[in-house]
Amino acid sequence: MLQLNWRLWIKNFLCIYANSCGGNIPFITITTPKPTAALSGSCLNVPCSFTAAPGSKVFDSIQETRGAWIKNGNYIYNINNGVDTNLVNITGNLSQKNCTSLFSNINKSQAGEYFLRIENGGYKTTACSDPLQITVEDSPWSPSINISGGDLKEHQSVTITCSALTPCPHSPPELTWNLQQDSHRQTEKNTDGTFTTKIQENITLSDTHDGYNIRCSARYPVNGGNKTAETAVTLSVSYAPRNTSASIRPSGLVSAGSWVELNCSSRAKPPSSFTWFRNSKHGAINVSVGHIYSFSVTEGGEFYCVATNDLGNETSSRICVGVKDSPWSPSINISGGDLKEHQSVTITCSALTPCPHSPPELTWNLQQDSHRQTEKNTDGTFTTKIQENITLSDTHDGYNIRCSARYPVNGGNKTAETAVTLSVSYAPRNTSASISPSGLVSAGSWVELNCSSRAKPHASFTWFRNSKHGAINVSVGQIYSFSVTEGGEFYCVATNDLGNETSSRICVGVKDSPWSPSINISGGDLKEHQSVTITCSALTPCPHSPPELTWNLQQDSHRQTEKNTDGTFTTKIQENITLSDTHDGYNIRCSARYPVNGGNKTAETAVTLSVSYAPRNTSASISPSGLVSSGSWVELNCSSRAKPPASFTWFRNSKHGAINVSVGQVYSFSVTEGGEFYCVATNDLDHQRSSFITFVS
Repeated sequence: MLQLNWRLWIKNFLCIYANSCGGNIPFITITTPKPTAALSGSCLNVPCSFTAAPGSKVFDSIQETRGAWIKNGNYIYNINNGVDTNLVNITGNLSQKNCTSLFSNINKSQAGEYFLRIENGGYKTTACSDPLQITVEDSPWSPSINISGGDLKEHQSVTITCSALTPCPHSPPELTWNLQQDSHRQTEKNTDGTFTTKIQENITLSDTHDGYNIRCSARYPVNGGNKTAETAVTLSVSYAPRNTSASIRPSGLVSAGSWVELNCSSRAKPPSSFTWFRNSKHGAINVSVGHIYSFSVTEGGEFYCVATNDLGNETSSRICVGVKDSPWSPSINISGGDLKEHQSVTITCSALTPCPHSPPELTWNLQQDSHRQTEKNTDGTFTTKIQENITLSDTHDGYNIRCSARYPVNGGNKTAETAVTLSVSYAPRNTSASISPSGLVSAGSWVELNCSSRAKPHASFTWFRNSKHGAINVSVGQIYSFSVTEGGEFYCVATNDLGNETSSRICVGVKDSPWSPSINISGGDLKEHQSVTITCSALTPCPHSPPELTWNLQQDSHRQTEKNTDGTFTTKIQENITLSDTHDGYNIRCSARYPVNGGNKTAETAVTLSVSYAPRNTSASISPSGLVSSGSWVELNCSSRAKPPASFTWFRNSKHGAINVSVGQVYSFSVTEGGEFYCVATNDLDHQRSSFITFVS
């Protein structure tokens, strides 16, 4: 009965395999790493062995053994049935049942199942029940970083290893890291036949290694270059207390009965616990445990703290608590860092308040109704303060803020005062220009122009001379001295980091020559259809006998002489015009004829208009003209008058509408069929289309 059950089990087992192998019984089974992954562009070494069960024939290791990997095929039972045996190189000895194989130049198309076919004399079979499964990755595998030694502590020697999978041992990855760069690379064979590449470094840990970020990258050679992956590990190193220090608040001398707070800090991992000691004539006395030690002062003394963790301890330096009888000076704080005009700041006067039930009275020379408030600090002490918000101006520079704190004590009061002087930066103010000597001067004589301004930081000065071409920079510095050759109008500009200010104009008049008039056109950049006012102005040192102005615009323009804000006079004529493209390049000339003893003296100024306008006269041409042969080249050319210059786009009419065929002034192409073309000229102001041109091939 037992023998019958065994035979039945064998029959069922073979049927299961036969069904998964298309009705065939697998007589060989293979052993390979699972899963088997490869990197695209590299090679893949697959360690492999197989077992051969007897069938109608028996595997004979003496006979020649042939083998092939057959991929996803319907013909996995015959090596000669169209199978490419060069798909992979079987490097193992098949007679010894070693089917280790090398896949070269792996790509995505090689992913999938591979069946091992063995032919050994009459013994021919396929491992159809357990195919080799290959996956192909585009991205490489991140290396792994291993640190020996478990929990890390200072003074501990550890070995740090960076390892990378090496599916292609003939071309292993290059490993680099931010530890010692000459670490030796080695590629080792694993127990399952696969390979690993690694680098190692031995170091002795210290507290500086805590938080250190180790980065290791693996660069895999592939066809056409490299593929790189990186891993990072942050070290967590325990260490004994470092930089242990003690501080006191408030600092300096304190009144008997007031509270002080001692604070102990240390850098340690794990965090420290703290113990406070007071030195006495009998030695150190443990007075408190904890980070902070607060107490009411009865006498002076010397204190220190000890920081402790599992790895050691460290003692702080000593601090002294001293007792005094005089009150504390208040402190004045101004928000905002460096102070500048127009800046809004909060000014605070604060006083230590050891007795919050009887706080000091604060007074200062700012607004007297500033609200006094006493606040509890985070350390449990108290502070009394008054505040004021102000917007700074240049008038605040040099202002002296004084604040006094009057403490109620037995029998009266004790007062202390603090003063702070504001330093406010501001842009130049009261900028003015002067000339010496004043009045008209002879040609060739020297004059001195002087610029002055009030500013913080101090201003630098630049001198300008007005000309028909605009303001010309003529000198840098507070004083500008020069020999006069002709009259002119000058001004200076005072500048610092916060701004600048321009002085009023001063005139240098020469007895022999008049001043050239100036032409001004309103409206900034000029465009067609824009309405502008054109003004010709002339200095008028003698308003009772002003110059006569004439120009090549409308001759009946009304002349008027006006008084300027600085007390000088100017004579001007004006004209309002609407611009068009015809005004571009127009030269406006204006002359000022000054009446002088014995006749007149005349000066002239000219300005050329620069007017922007949309494209005009847009046209298209073809070369060669007339009929053209199919396959020959033609050139279409688009032209237009515009300012700024136009850009061009070519279109071809089709039964579906206009098609954009080219961008640029010239469109050259080989003719395949006739057509109708036109171009569009465009600038910032508008566009215009050319007429159509038609040619027949």
